[in-house]
Amino acid sequence: MSWMEKPRIRIPKLERNALGLSRADYEGRMSTLCAGCGHDSVTAAIIEAFFQLGIEPHRVAKLSGIGCSAKTPTYFLQSAHGFNGVHGRMPALAAGAAAANRGMTYIGVSGDGDSLSIGIGQLCHAIRRNVDMLYVLENNGVYGLTKGQFSASADVGSKSKRGEPNVMPPIDPVFLALSLGATFVARSFSGNKAQLVPILQAGIAHRGFALVDVISPCVTFNDHETSTKSYRYTREHDRAVLEADFVPLRAAIEVNGGNGGNGGNRGNGGKDGNGLGRMRDVTMHDGSIVRFRGVPGDYDPTDRDAVWRYLRERQAAGEVATGLLYLDPASADMHEVLGTPDAPLVALPYASLCPGAAALDALMEEFR
Repeated sequence: MSWMEKPRIRIPKLERNALGLSRADYEGRMSTLCAGCGHDSVTAAIIEAFFQLGIEPHRVAKLSGIGCSAKTPTYFLQSAHGFNGVHGRMPALAAGAAAANRGMTYIGVSGDGDSLSIGIGQLCHAIRRNVDMLYVLENNGVYGLTKGQFSASADVGSKSKRGEPNVMPPIDPVFLALSLGATFVARSFSGNKAQLVPILQAGIAHRGFALVDVISPCVTFNDHETSTKSYRYTREHDRAVLEADFVPLRAAIEVNGGNGGNGGNRGNGGKDGNGLGRMRDVTMHDGSIVRFRGVPGDYDPTDRDAVWRYLRERQAAGEVATGLLYLDPASADMHEVLGTPDAPLVALPYASLCPGAAALDALMEEFR
């Protein structure tokens, strides 16, 4: 993780929220991700969401696993509690922390490799338990830290930096979450801040597990070098004393919130001529095009079966549906299901947590 401090510059006229805090109070360290990485745009959206909601940073716990996505929590809410766990184990850490202290706001940031490969079992059980947390899945289809191998979310036919096509079908986190009974499922694009910020706010406010799948393009490994003048070709056909690579400076991809979905609970609220939400073609760094379609204004996110059918239709049309896709407004989170005390376990006195041998013996008798 990065430990580069941001310069603290006092600007008296900065906008402040209900707590009297500015956006600078919700920032973190300097980012060390590649210039133009979609993950940094997600960071900016998270900062804006917490700022607008007026949540005290020290009442937030942020968790992550391993991968480029795992660096993201370093870059927001510097005053929050943080824990960077091992690869794929973040959901279990979040569940344990939430079980011990229900008084915190929990946000987990993960990637498609961290969540859909080594950590898929952990993710499934966090959904099953309906852990009260916001789960941001930064989805780019590659393993960035280990040089661009395909992740489990890579589409069939997409190419690696070496030009090799992916032949394995992808795991879609939205369909996975819906099939497991998730109570809040949303999808957005890292460059559509106008849509992403309200979705994040809704996920934070949701009582239970809120999955937000964010398509976040990788500037390094979806930008293939195929010519004989490329850095990769030169490196493979030359004997160098020191092997190095080059990541060009690029601008983050951004789209206008209007056509991509302007956020809120129902996507963009507009329709095209076919009665569907408006669609926008977004060109990625490698020249490929992703077709995003915000859900229409009359879309019902509370009907799981209808949501499933709609998403399959959009998928068959080669489109990526975005917005708040599914919501169960009457969901019971992990604490309600297990009947845990209203007071966080960390606030209970020692005598309540450790009642003594006699009380434990009486408890054991109930199981004989």
